[in-house]
Amino acid sequence: MTLPITLEDLRAKTGTQIVAGDWIVVQQDDIDRFADLSGDRQWIHVDPERAARESPWGGTIAHGFLTLALFTRMMGHAVRVEGAKFGVNYGFDRLRFTDIVRCGDRIRARGTLESVEDIKGGAQVRLDMRVEREGHEKPALVALWLLRYYF
Repeated sequence: MTLPITLEDLRAKTGTQIVAGDWIVVQQDDIDRFADLSGDRQWIHVDPERAARESPWGGTIAHGFLTLALFTRMMGHAVRVEGAKFGVNYGFDRLRFTDIVRCGDRIRARGTLESVEDIKGGAQVRLDMRVEREGHEKPALVALWLLRYYF
């Protein structure tokens, strides 16, 4: 569900969680399609039988960049800034893959609004993001994500 919010209200939410995405299951088909697209076909990602025998995780794992690429899907477009013509992904100030995501894991994104800064023609939003794995305390990914909204 999309939460429509004004830029002024967004500023007032600094320091609070504004993203709580839906759980999604990472399937082998997702991993295989990402491997085809990225060219990273390492066996720990695409060979379930070998990964079950030889990997320390007992099966295939998602690419770190696949986990990152799923941010938008996990967020489910959680926030829509009213009056913005469009928003863009501006990048990351920090990004770490802190744990693996196994095939079959349920993951979700959570984000706390760190800041909203004025930029020419819009605003830059800085989110402290985590990708959680169901049943695990340690996040799979932590990042400071920068988004820009233009008005």
